[in-house]
Amino acid sequence: MTDKQTNYLRAKAIEQRNKERILAVNCAVRDASGIYILTRYENGFKYAYVGQAKKMLTRLAQHLSGYDQHIDRSLKRHGLVSDNNPTGWHILFQECDEGDLNTKERELIQMCADEGFQLRNVTSGGQDSGKTDINERKPSRGYREGVKQGEKNVKKQIAHLFDLHLKAVTKVEKPSKNAMKALDRFYSLIGDNNDEQ
Repeated sequence: MTDKQTNYLRAKAIEQRNKERILAVNCAVRDASGIYILTRYENGFKYAYVGQAKKMLTRLAQHLSGYDQHIDRSLKRHGLVSDNNPTGWHILFQECDEGDLNTKERELIQMCADEGFQLRNVTSGGQDSGKTDINERKPSRGYREGVKQGEKNVKKQIAHLFDLHLKAVTKVEKPSKNAMKALDRFYSLIGDNNDEQ
C-alpha cells in the first residue's frame, strides 16, 4: 500500500470516529442535506454557529478534524457537550432540500441572532452571491507583514534593553566619522536618538 492510500485510510478512520462522537451527542443526525446549528452556553452567554451541508453528518465530522474555520478551532477547544463537559457544543439540525439550503441557512442565522446568540458565523449565510459579512473581516496577513512585525518587535526589545542596562560605544577611543555614523544609524534603527557613547 502506498503512502497516499495509507493517508486516505487514516483520514477515513478519523472521520468515522468523529461521526461516532457526533452521534453520541445527537443520534438523529444523518447524512442528508440540511442545516445544522451548533449552540453552546457558558456563564450566561449563548453562542451559535449555523451551517449548511449536502451531507450533514460528514460535514460535522469534518469540522471536528479541521483547523481552517473559527468553528473548527472552537470545537477543538470546547468539545462537544457531555456529562463531563456541560459547556460543550450542542448539535441541532433541520433537514431540507438542497435547493432550499441558502434560504433556510439565512433564516436560521437570523433566528439565532434574534434569540440573542453570539454568532460564530463570519457571513450571513448561503453559498450564492448574496452572501455578506456579518462582522468586518481582518485581512489575512502575509509573509512580508509577519517579517515586518517581527523586525518591529525585535527593535522594541533591543531598545528596551539599551534603555535599562546597555550602552553602545565605538570600538576605539577616538572614533572615525564612519564609526560615528554607524553608531548614529544603530540608535536610529532601535528608535533611540541618544547621543551617548
